[in-house]
Amino acid sequence: MIEVDLAALLLRATVGGTMIAHGWNHVFGGGRLPGTARWFESIGIRPGRLHAVFATVTELGSGVLLLTGLANTAAAAAVVGTMLVALVANHLKNGYFIFRPGEGYEYVMMITLVACALAALGPGRISLDHLLGLGDLAGHTTASWTGLLVALVGGGGGAALLLAACWRPGPRLAASRKSELPDS
Repeated sequence: MIEVDLAALLLRATVGGTMIAHGWNHVFGGGRLPGTARWFESIGIRPGRLHAVFATVTELGSGVLLLTGLANTAAAAAVVGTMLVALVANHLKNGYFIFRPGEGYEYVMMITLVACALAALGPGRISLDHLLGLGDLAGHTTASWTGLLVALVGGGGGAALLLAACWRPGPRLAASRKSELPDS
C-alpha cells in the first residue's frame, strides 16, 4: 500500500534528518568535537574523545541510511542504541519533559520508539533497499517482528555493553542519583 510506503518514508526522513543534524552539530556546532568529548567526560562516559567520534559517526551514518532507506533495521538499531545511552547516562534523572532543567527524556524516548517502529515497519517501497532488490539486515522491506527484535536486541544490547564498559558517573552524579531514590 502506498500509504504505508509514504508513512515509512516520512518517518525515515524525520528520524534520519534529525540524526544527521545531531551528528553534524557534534562536528560543527558550539564546542565542536572537543566540546562534545568534554561533555561525554562530564557525564561519565570515557574516553570522551573516542565516544564523541563514535557517537558522531553513528548519528551521521544511521541518519543517512534511514534517509535513503538502506539497511533500515541496522540504522534503526544504531539509533536505538545511541538514544538509549543518552537516556540512561543523561536524561532519565531529569524527569519526562525536555524543558525541565538538564533536559528530560521525552525527546530521546520518542526517537527510540520511532526507530523501533521503523525497524518493525521496514523501509517501504520508496527506499534503496527496495530499489536494489535487497532485504535490509532483517531480510525484509515490509513489516516484520524480526526487524523490531533486531533493533531492540542490537540497539539495546549495544547500549548496555557501552554503558557497562565505559560509563562511570562521578561521585557528584552518583550521589544525586542516590538522593533521587525513594526511602525504603
